[in-house]
Amino acid sequence: MASATVSAPFPHRHLLAIEGLSRADILQLLDEAEAWVETGRHARKHDDRLAGLTQVNAFFEASTRTLLSFEIAGKRLGADVVNLVASQSSLKKGETLLDTALTLNAMRPDVIVIRHESSGAVALIAEKVDCPVINAGDGRHEHPTQALLDALTIRRRKGRIEGLKVAICGDILHSRVARSNFHLLAALGAEVRAVAPPTLMPHGVERLGARPFTRMDEGLAGADVVMMLRLQLERMDGAWVPSTREYFATFGLTEARLAHAAPDVLVMHPGPMNRGVEIASSVADDIQRSAITEQVEMGVAVRMACLDLLTRARRAERP
Repeated sequence: MASATVSAPFPHRHLLAIEGLSRADILQLLDEAEAWVETGRHARKHDDRLAGLTQVNAFFEASTRTLLSFEIAGKRLGADVVNLVASQSSLKKGETLLDTALTLNAMRPDVIVIRHESSGAVALIAEKVDCPVINAGDGRHEHPTQALLDALTIRRRKGRIEGLKVAICGDILHSRVARSNFHLLAALGAEVRAVAPPTLMPHGVERLGARPFTRMDEGLAGADVVMMLRLQLERMDGAWVPSTREYFATFGLTEARLAHAAPDVLVMHPGPMNRGVEIASSVADDIQRSAITEQVEMGVAVRMACLDLLTRARRAERP
């Protein structure tokens, strides 16, 4: 079981983005998550600190890993977890996002986890509700808990983040995961690289703390961590790459390309993976270098930490 010792209060009501968090804020979240990793490895994984609280997972965009991870995290903490998915919501009947927010708030949840296809939608809902809100991904904006679980994975495997060369590769233009990781890794002192075809490289990526590379071999040179991104075809409204076959030929992570990185390179992917498009199966399944399944495990611990920290003020108000 994780220690019941209460750390310093988290200085933010919501977790909407990594941008705006201090280095101390990020380290507090990572340190809290460390305590929950071992809990998940015990036969008895339950903790009752959120007993009596209601957690609503409002997912207006399809998700498997993130939704399941938040559901498991909430249940392990003892919360009453309710899932709202877009196909079953009144948004399909014409209800506005604002009305949905007001409806959710009227049910008096204690924490709401939201995923939405539109950037900024989660922040809008957070302004209208009386409980903490956690952003589970909004459009192309941010996915803060993904960046936190990535950082926890790196820190546990490498022992540090500061000074590491981290190459984030692939569809950076459409990736909220990349944006959150740029902010977080730069805040913790990593050398961050953005590696992508010119058509998938956002303008001004340097302002996010990343150095751009449009040739895979150059971007991977000496990298301590290589994080591949999914080619997000559902967010593309045109021909951003000639074909998935050509994309893999020039930007897929193969054994030959990985040889340009550091000998003890750590390979990551936020999932779901497209094998043979972003990454070769031999690389993804390399038990020595790949941390892809470990990222999933760290995701539950990180989300437990976020739920715990953001509901402490409400729990302190209990009679």
